[in-house]
Amino acid sequence: MDNKPEAPREKHSVTETFERLWSQALLAVNTAEEEASRAVQRVAAVAGWSQDEVKRQAREFSERLVGHRKDLEHNVEERVRQALMKMKLPRREELAAFGTRLDKLAERIQALEHRK
Repeated sequence: MDNKPEAPREKHSVTETFERLWSQALLAVNTAEEEASRAVQRVAAVAGWSQDEVKRQAREFSERLVGHRKDLEHNVEERVRQALMKMKLPRREELAAFGTRLDKLAERIQALEHRK
């Protein structure tokens, strides 16, 4: 057995980790879109498509990519929502309700202090 201590891991908040992963995913999607555009241009050159055909093919391909991107964004948002629910973190609405309750309690405390 090796008793060497483990190298310390950097601790990142969930937000930082998510932002980093989201940036990487967007970069990957953008890179894929650029590569797809270049591929359409190469196919157009080989196939001898007219400029109108190139535009039509590019538009159709772009529409499909947009649909896939929206699906990806929806899936990521849904998975994040599910992960947050499992962590039992309060939702924005619940935090707002807690804030309202705290404000009311602070008002009541002030009113009681003024009675003294």
